[in-house]
Amino acid sequence: MMSRSYTNLLDLASGNFPAMGQPREKKRLPRVMTVPGVISELDDDQANSVTSDAPSSAIQDRIIIVANQLPVKAKRRPDNKGWSFSWDDDSLLLQLKDGLPEEMEVLYVGSLKVDVDPVEQDDVSQLLLDKFKCVPAFLPSDILTKFYHGFCKQHLWPLFHYMLPFSASHGGRFDRSLWEAYVAANKIFSQRVIEVINPEDDYVWIHDYHLMVLPTFLRRRFNRLRMGFFLHSPFPSSEIYRTLPVREEIMKALLNSDLIGFHTYDYARHFLSCCSRMLGLEYQSKRGYIGVEYYGRTIGIKIMPVGIHMGQIKSVLSLADKEWRVAELKQQFEGKTVLLGVDDMDVFKGIDLKLLAMEQMLKQHPKWQGRAVLVQIANPSRGRGKDLEDIQAEIQASCKRINETFGQPGYEPIVLIDRPVSLCERFAYYTIAECVVLRHEKHYRYVSSHDVAFWSRSFFQDLERTCKDHFRRRCWGIGLSFGFRVVALDPNFRKLSIDHIVSVYLRSKNRAILLDYDGTVMPQTSHNKTPSAEVISIINALSGDTKNTVFVVSGRGRESLGKWFSPCKKLGIAAEHGFFMRWSANDEWEVCGQNSEFGWKQIAEPVMKLYTESTDGSSIETKESALVWHHRDADPGFGSSQAKEMLDHLESVLANEPVAVKSGQFIVEVKPQGVSKGMVAEKIFTTMSEKGKQADFVLCIGDDRSDEEMFEIISNAISSGILSSSTSVFACTVGQKPSKARYYLDDPAEVLNMLEALAEASDPESFTDTESEGSL
Repeated sequence: MMSRSYTNLLDLASGNFPAMGQPREKKRLPRVMTVPGVISELDDDQANSVTSDAPSSAIQDRIIIVANQLPVKAKRRPDNKGWSFSWDDDSLLLQLKDGLPEEMEVLYVGSLKVDVDPVEQDDVSQLLLDKFKCVPAFLPSDILTKFYHGFCKQHLWPLFHYMLPFSASHGGRFDRSLWEAYVAANKIFSQRVIEVINPEDDYVWIHDYHLMVLPTFLRRRFNRLRMGFFLHSPFPSSEIYRTLPVREEIMKALLNSDLIGFHTYDYARHFLSCCSRMLGLEYQSKRGYIGVEYYGRTIGIKIMPVGIHMGQIKSVLSLADKEWRVAELKQQFEGKTVLLGVDDMDVFKGIDLKLLAMEQMLKQHPKWQGRAVLVQIANPSRGRGKDLEDIQAEIQASCKRINETFGQPGYEPIVLIDRPVSLCERFAYYTIAECVVLRHEKHYRYVSSHDVAFWSRSFFQDLERTCKDHFRRRCWGIGLSFGFRVVALDPNFRKLSIDHIVSVYLRSKNRAILLDYDGTVMPQTSHNKTPSAEVISIINALSGDTKNTVFVVSGRGRESLGKWFSPCKKLGIAAEHGFFMRWSANDEWEVCGQNSEFGWKQIAEPVMKLYTESTDGSSIETKESALVWHHRDADPGFGSSQAKEMLDHLESVLANEPVAVKSGQFIVEVKPQGVSKGMVAEKIFTTMSEKGKQADFVLCIGDDRSDEEMFEIISNAISSGILSSSTSVFACTVGQKPSKARYYLDDPAEVLNMLEALAEASDPESFTDTESEGSL
């Protein structure tokens, strides 16, 4: 059997591969850029660089606006030789420029609304660049049809408006070839951006659902690119969105942006819910800004409706053509009350419902018959298909029925304008109308008291702020295809030097050492979880030093931890994330949890059993204070998916119970509220201070999410007064990954080497008879 390999998995996802046995043709785009920053000679496969390899230039700030269509109108010349272009003053992309800094250069990348012969494409590209600073993306007709009329209009557009494919005649099965065309089209857009970008200086602002995977193509090429995305359509709830087979690919692609914008809080809330439920990501709000934590980067979430362009309204209102048309319309509708509707001819814009409402009003309030007129401007649809044909037929039939029922000589209650309407004519209707009637299925916020300039200015300012934080971090890209993401680490995050920590250890007198167990002193992959003789010897030596307060802080139960570490008489143990705690082997266990009622287990356990039965390789661990569902031995992809779904399920059924549902490395855990490793750290430091032995040396080592709570407490301990300003603090995570710790060690073997060095550095005179000494 023959097999093929692909140098770029994104090519495979887009269906961009040659037929068997044929050489791969490398398509080249025309070099159209004539300003600094041309990097069109770079190949797409050079995507694993940490930062961009394009030279930075001292040019002015520039922003590249990327959208499905350029803000220009194109017409064939009368002699049929070449094209003529003009600005589309009605385009939002053109209007948003007013809110950007005056000195900022704006470049547009998008497709044209007309088909351009391949022979003419180079000349058209150069003309648009020279005169309009526009870079056209030419899509082959087969890709364009599947990309726009296929995936965008048959899958994304209905789904984002809460329409599910209930039957084969209404949506049918998912067509993967449409998805491949969508990916291929986004790649073509990315190539055009790459051609003209100066990655060290430029900003990129991507618009709308047509280009939702474009951030991955650009981020894969330039890890430190400053990039924002704004969605101009609704974003559905997670229950609706999760029906899309490529849901995670799109979510991960969007998260390669620095800032993601939405019209309303509802849309943003649904997106954040998808991040939490599908990807297990956390988000928080600080000082009015919402951010999603994603591999060390905080992706900003912007919520603001676009609004209208006030400058355009003022200029059009003063035009003579508008005044002439106003006079004509006033004469036409003299003595009538005009209601106005302006919508695209689309199944989701609610024109049919608006007509039915008008019909009901005329029935229920006969006094308006002969007086009220609904003028409905139906802009030509940008899509096509049976649904659109059906809604057009329904609208036409409703207009005919209402006019025949309530019409009079010289009076029709419905005036349907289903042709392109010029800006002047539309504003003339705005002038004579008493009110505008909106009835969108999912309301858009273009008609609001906001101004486009204010919206674009605010978005750009937030993009600047978000990117500044990302630029302070060390970044590199990992992952293949749509799993690609950028890992960002704090510039102060560094490997813990054994020589340095030993020298500080020797100078200190009151030391606190907090150690996680699994993944820290014991490898996660180890089948035998019992600590080795080496581990027992090292920890026993450390805990035997009277200057040391050593704790193993673990999620494991107190019975197993107490048995394993029984030789370490002076060792403190915090079991089940601190629900149980003892200071030495001679002390009794303390119950630190605030709630000792476990009736919630009867609710949570059946849910876990359900997922255990359907997930081969998973198991339930019943602790005294918690329930843990393990999926380390399950299929990685399926186990992770089941864990996310079960987390959502448990949060719902336990919403009124005093418990917290947390996910960790291959686990989902339900435990009492308020119990955490951070609580343990705080109690240890406070108790040491009360005993007159305030810690002047703190070492805390862990490897997963639960340990981050310890790191957070330690990082704030000095400012909160728990530790003195002279305390030497070493918060260390295992492995290079985003963390609240400032140090890292590569693996448990390095952790043991470091702990052994500390044990050997201990003063033998500091050791006591462990049989006779009590706790701290």
